[in-house]
Amino acid sequence: MMNSFGRKLNHIFCITFLILNPNLFSQESKDTLNLTLNQAIMIALEKNWDIQIANEDVKKAEEQINEAYANAFPRLEFSGRYTRNIKSPVLFIPGNTPFNESDQTLMIELGSKNSYDLGFSVSQVIYNQKVNTAIQIANEYSNYSRYGEKSTKQQIINSVKKSFYNVLLMQELLVVSNQNYGVAKATLQNVSALYRQGVVSEYDLLRSEVQVANVQPMVIQTENNLELMKNYLKNLLALDLEQQIKLIGKFTFEEVPSNLIDQYSTEAIDNNPLINQLKVQSSLLEKNITIQRSDYFPTLAFFGQYQFQSQDNTFKFKEYNWAKTFFVGLQLSYTLFDGFSRGARIEQAVIDKQKVDFSLMKYEETLKIQILQAKMKMEEAKKRITAQEKSLQQAEKALKIAQSRYKNGVGTQLELIDTQAALTFAKTNYAQAIYDYLIAKSDWEYAVSLESF
Repeated sequence: MMNSFGRKLNHIFCITFLILNPNLFSQESKDTLNLTLNQAIMIALEKNWDIQIANEDVKKAEEQINEAYANAFPRLEFSGRYTRNIKSPVLFIPGNTPFNESDQTLMIELGSKNSYDLGFSVSQVIYNQKVNTAIQIANEYSNYSRYGEKSTKQQIINSVKKSFYNVLLMQELLVVSNQNYGVAKATLQNVSALYRQGVVSEYDLLRSEVQVANVQPMVIQTENNLELMKNYLKNLLALDLEQQIKLIGKFTFEEVPSNLIDQYSTEAIDNNPLINQLKVQSSLLEKNITIQRSDYFPTLAFFGQYQFQSQDNTFKFKEYNWAKTFFVGLQLSYTLFDGFSRGARIEQAVIDKQKVDFSLMKYEETLKIQILQAKMKMEEAKKRITAQEKSLQQAEKALKIAQSRYKNGVGTQLELIDTQAALTFAKTNYAQAIYDYLIAKSDWEYAVSLESF
């Protein structure tokens, strides 16, 4: 009796808990991240691993500028040394001299058991062609890294757009597959009803059942492809694969005005970060030639040192006598012969610059081809979209006619299946044409360095 009462009490408690917590089973929807294309791009620009690596390269370039300037400043050093003479050095005085009247060489022990040296030194390069050129290189390398960062960002934006469009395409194809599956099931139900009435043969019923069985795997395959495309997008955005996402965007055709295409295509070479990066690299290598040639010039430097010295056999530091020395000077150094290595390094620097110049010209021509190719694909996809719109309308109309004919006993099962397949094919081709246009548009925007999103 008590157990029955307890079960009823638990039952009432569970119902009350569910009433007071209506959002318990909607937690999954709360955790779903809704993404527009712009939001996806912003997340990628903030979290993508390649973007973060590019940002670190920029920081490194800024520190290299500081390092280059450091070579132009004075160098100040402190040194200290303690020496314990286990066997002290000696001075040899030959015999039969005013200082040694004996016949044998006299040995006199020098110094004390404890020796101390403390000193401060300063050095400053007065003339060296490498220092000034290195500062210029460091400044330009900062620009090189920034162009690299910009190029990486544009690549990530293009990849995110394509991945986003892939997901939209899979969603659209999943809708088409589900609609096709729904039509096949509705047809099966209709054929089953007609079969029970004795209007159609068993063969027609079997064909309808096979058609449903054939369509269902396509739905499953499209669902799997959709999940794969979402995971790839998550990877670009540096999101956890367990994070549920929902894309918000219309899978529609929006034509880019022809005047904008011509304008940005003309300005593409001047705006492209990879081309600008190659130009900076060419300038850097030109300065590298200057650095290699600077080995034919001397180096002039100033130096100075202030030093404390003392020796004693005790450790009574307060009673030590410290000798102080101070000197300054100039040092001139020049390499007279290095086995012709300087000339070889100069030739290598010249060759490196020529290689970059060739790469620059090659990429400019490649960029022109990429822009032209993207424009041609956009135009081709636009024509296909127009053609598929008409084909889609005709396929929908043909399916309605085929369904009506079959229901009235005029049409055949094969005719009905063919029109269903034709409609699915038309919808798929239409979605593919829109996708191809969006991909070509994204490639064109990347080629012309258009950062509007």
